[in-house]
Amino acid sequence: MKKLFLSVVALCLTLFAQAKDYADYVSPLVGTQSTFELSTGNTYPAIARPWGMNFWTPQTGKMGDGWQYVYTANKIRGFKQTHQPSPWINDYGQFSIMPVTGKPEFEENKRASWFSHKAEIAKPYYYKVYLAEHDVVTEMVPTERAAMFRFTFPENDSYVVVDAFDRGSFIKVIPEENKIIGYTTRNSGGVPANFKNYFVIEFDKPFTYKATFSNDVQPEKPDGSVPVTLKEGALEQTNFHTGAVIGFKTKKGEIVHARVASSFISPEQAVQNLKELGGDSFETLTQKGKDAWNDALGKIEVEGGTLDQYRTFYSCLYRSLLFPRKFYELDANGQPIHYSPYNGETLPGYMYTDTGFWDTFRCLFPFLNLMYPSVNKEIQEGLVNTYKESGFFPEWASPGHRGCMVGNNSASILVDAYMKGVRVEDVETLYKGLIHGTEAVHPEVSSTGRLGYEYYNKLGYVPCDVKINENAARTLEYAYDDWCILQLAKELKRPKKEIKLFEKRAMNYKNLFDAESKLMRGKQQDGKFAPNFSPLKWGGDFTEGNSWHYSWSVFHDPQGLIDLMGGKDMFVTMLDSVFAVPPVFDDSYYGQVIHEIREMTVMNMGNYAHGNQPIQHMIYMYDYAGQPWKAQYWLREVMNRMYTPGPDGYCGDEDNGQTSAWYVFSALGFYPVCPGTDEYILGAPLFKKATLHFENGKDLVINAPDNSDANRYVDEMLFNGNVYTKNYLKHGDILQGGTINYKMSARPNMQRGTQESDLPYSFSKDEIVK
Repeated sequence: MKKLFLSVVALCLTLFAQAKDYADYVSPLVGTQSTFELSTGNTYPAIARPWGMNFWTPQTGKMGDGWQYVYTANKIRGFKQTHQPSPWINDYGQFSIMPVTGKPEFEENKRASWFSHKAEIAKPYYYKVYLAEHDVVTEMVPTERAAMFRFTFPENDSYVVVDAFDRGSFIKVIPEENKIIGYTTRNSGGVPANFKNYFVIEFDKPFTYKATFSNDVQPEKPDGSVPVTLKEGALEQTNFHTGAVIGFKTKKGEIVHARVASSFISPEQAVQNLKELGGDSFETLTQKGKDAWNDALGKIEVEGGTLDQYRTFYSCLYRSLLFPRKFYELDANGQPIHYSPYNGETLPGYMYTDTGFWDTFRCLFPFLNLMYPSVNKEIQEGLVNTYKESGFFPEWASPGHRGCMVGNNSASILVDAYMKGVRVEDVETLYKGLIHGTEAVHPEVSSTGRLGYEYYNKLGYVPCDVKINENAARTLEYAYDDWCILQLAKELKRPKKEIKLFEKRAMNYKNLFDAESKLMRGKQQDGKFAPNFSPLKWGGDFTEGNSWHYSWSVFHDPQGLIDLMGGKDMFVTMLDSVFAVPPVFDDSYYGQVIHEIREMTVMNMGNYAHGNQPIQHMIYMYDYAGQPWKAQYWLREVMNRMYTPGPDGYCGDEDNGQTSAWYVFSALGFYPVCPGTDEYILGAPLFKKATLHFENGKDLVINAPDNSDANRYVDEMLFNGNVYTKNYLKHGDILQGGTINYKMSARPNMQRGTQESDLPYSFSKDEIVK
C-alpha cells in the first residue's frame, strides 16, 4: 500500500511538472501554411530565445524568398540564421548551413533534401529534422546570439555547406582551427553602407575536405543573380556570392557539432558572442533554452481549457515574445553596445528592431508594459537611441527605418510606456522627438515622421486630392497620436498653449466624419468630401481596409464617435452592420484581390476583417455603448473560429506579435483599446482559471469555473470580493494583484455594464476641452 501511495504521489508530481512545461504547448509551425495569395499567419518556425538577436529556421524557400519556410514545401535547402520580421519586409544579415553526403553539392537546389513533418520536431528552443536525401539528422538549439548544431551522419563522405549568400559576402576556411569565418551583407533595405553580419563557425571534427565557392562573373544589376562554381583547395573568397564546403569521412551514427555565433559589430565581437555557449553540451543548451521559454511563458498560467486552447494560447504567447528583437550585444565587460542601423557607428546602449508600430501599438506593446516591463524598458531606451542616431523615432524598423505603412504611432508606443511607469532616463529627449515627429517627415523614408503634416497641421486633416494616399487613415491615426502626446505634455506640465494645441488636434477625427453615411471618408483640400464614396473600397483613402474597418479608429474618444453617429443605439447598429454586411469589396485601388481582402471573404463573418489590424479593437467598442454582452459573444466567436494551433492557425498575417497578443489579452478577458489610458476594456475570459505573475511580485488570479463554450456571457463579476459592474479595469488596480471571480452564463446579462458610470474613458466625455 505504501509503495502504491508513493507511486501515485510520484505520478502526480510528474504530471504537475509536465503541466509546467508551457514551451511544449507551443508549435512554431502555427501560421506557416501561407502563400502570397492567402496568409494564415505568414510566419516561419523561429527557433530562438525570447527576444533573441538571432533566430534560426529551416529554409524551404530559395535564397531571398520572403516565404523562407512554408508548411506545404517538401524540401529543405538549409538552416538559416534569420532576422526577418515579415515576408513583405524580408530579411537581412542572413546565411545558412546545410549538411550533405556523397559529394559536395553546394548549389541550393542540388543540396536540397526531401523531408517530412512526421520526422520533424519544432519547439521554440529546439529543432530536429531528418534529411532523407542525405540520411542526416540535423538538430539545432540557439542562445540569444549563438547556436549549436548537432549532425548525425551516416557512413559516407559527409560535408557541411556554409552559404554566405549573394549581394556581397566573404568566407574563409581555417582548417587548423576547424573553423569558418565570414560575413554577409545581404539585406532588404534599412541599413548603412558599412552593414555586415560577421559570423564564426567552429566544428569538433577536423576537415579532410576544404573548398569555397563564388561567382566568376558579376551580375548586371546589384540585385541580380549569377552562377557560382566550386574552388577546391581555395580557402578564402570575397565576392558577390560566396560560401564554403568542408568535409570528412563519417561512420554510421557519427555526431558532429557546429558552434555558431554572429555579430553586427565586428569579427571579434562574433567570437565574444560565441561565449554564450560556454562549455555546455547540446543537451544542457536545450534545457537552458526550454527553461528560458518556460520562465517567460509561465508568467501567465491558464487552466480549465481544452488541449487545443492551451496550444493556441501558448503558441500565441510565444509569438508575442519574439519581436521586437534585441539588436544590441554585450561587450567583454557585459555592457550593452550596438551597431547602429541608422548611422553605421558602434555605440553604447540598447537597441531593438524588427517591428512595425502600425501593427504593434495596438496591443503588443501594452502587453509588454503589463507583463514584461523590464524588457520594454530596454526597448524604450533603444527608441530614444534611435531618435538620437537618426533624428526620428521609427515607425517600421528592420533593422533601420523602412518605408512601410502609415501613422506616427511611435507616439503611442512611447507615451503608453511612460504613463504606465516604464520610464526612460531622458524624457526630455523623448518629448522633443515626439514633437519633432509632428512637424517633419524623414527625407528618405516617407513613412517615418508624418507624411502630409503640413496639411494636417493647417487644415486638421490630410486631404485626399494632394497625391498622398491613405490620407484618411493618416488623419485618424495622427489625431490619436496627438492625443497620446497630449497625455505626456500634461504629465510633464508643458505650457498651456502647447497643451491646448494637442487638445484641438486630438479632435481632428471629426473632420472626416460623414453624417450621411455615418462613416469616415476622404476630404478634399477645399473642405468638401470626395465624390463617389464607396464604403467598401479598400485602400485609396484607407490603409489595407475600407471605411467600415477604419471608422472605428477613434481609440481615444469612442463617446465622441457615438455622438457623431447619433447616439448609442445607432452606434451599436453600425457595429452590428459590420458582421451583417456580406463580405463584398471594391478592390479597384489595388487592381487585384490583395491577400487581406481574401482573408476577410473566407472567414464567413461579414465585413469583419480580423486578419488585419485596423478593426481588431472594434468588438470591444460595444462596451462603450453599454452592451458588453455583444462583445462577449463576438470575442468568443473570433477566438473559436479564427485561431487554431495548426499550420493554418491565423486568419491573416500574424504581424510581429500583434495578432497573437490580441488572442492572449482576449483569452484573459480584457484588452487595451486605447494605449495611453490606464484602462483595459473587458470582454470575457476563455479559461476557467488564469494566473498572471507580475514583475512586482504580485499575482492576479482570474476564476471562471462555469466557463464553457455555451457559458460565454458574464453574469456577475467580483473584484477582490466586491461586485464589479464597470466595463474596464485599471492598470494600477491589476498590478496590485488579487482575485477576479466570474459567474458565467449561457444567457447575456443585459443589466450589467449599462450605466454611464460603467463606461470606459472617452476624451470628450472625461476631459474638458475648451
